[in-house]
Amino acid sequence: MKILYTLTTILFFVTAQAQSTQTYFTEANSFFNKHVKNGRVDYKAIKANPSQLDGLIASAEKIRVTTSKPKEYQAFWINTYNLLVIKGIVSKYPVKQPLSIKGFFDKITYNVGGTSTTLNNIEHKFLRGKFTNEPRFHFVLVCAGLGCPPIINEAYIPSKLEAQLQRQTSKAINNPNFIKVKGKKVQFSQIFEWYNGDFTKNGTLVEYVNKYRKEPLDPKTKVSYYPYDWSLNTL
Repeated sequence: MKILYTLTTILFFVTAQAQSTQTYFTEANSFFNKHVKNGRVDYKAIKANPSQLDGLIASAEKIRVTTSKPKEYQAFWINTYNLLVIKGIVSKYPVKQPLSIKGFFDKITYNVGGTSTTLNNIEHKFLRGKFTNEPRFHFVLVCAGLGCPPIINEAYIPSKLEAQLQRQTSKAINNPNFIKVKGKKVQFSQIFEWYNGDFTKNGTLVEYVNKYRKEPLDPKTKVSYYPYDWSLNTL
């Protein structure tokens, strides 16, 4: 009986956790669908009625995910990062850019996923730190600046995550405003400069982006980087 009770208890908590993450992803999807359009966020509307966002962050506080379920883990932290960026902007809105808020990425803490963490910790410790061969995170984590790849109006879902990562990476790399090609010269977003090591573990930067380019770059292309645009991605 004791063994049966233990197994029943474990099954209950596993089922409850699955339901909580599924509900979280569903609610996040509804939120992004309502407040994101063409890669921009309606911060003004969220500021006027923050209840859905606050509810999502309250839910994220209770959720626990582990790397034993990598897609669930990654989807949770990607969505949570993007929601917390929005929360951080809304808390100080109106604001011109995220860097106008002191400690926006590295000092302000949030209680989510069973821990107190910063945005930088989510990106560099929980995601990049644990999945060191996954540079596609850079195309789905959105920093509230226009220099970032655009935020999408849907949540990242475990069952669709691989396709979503591929889609957003391809979109960014084929966007002429993100990678600017002029003859045999190309200007990359500074994302590729700051995190060069993430993209060049198995070859050159040009070789990496050519895996996604519809029109591949010349291997001898001269590479430079254009200044990052931190202007707020507001509607």
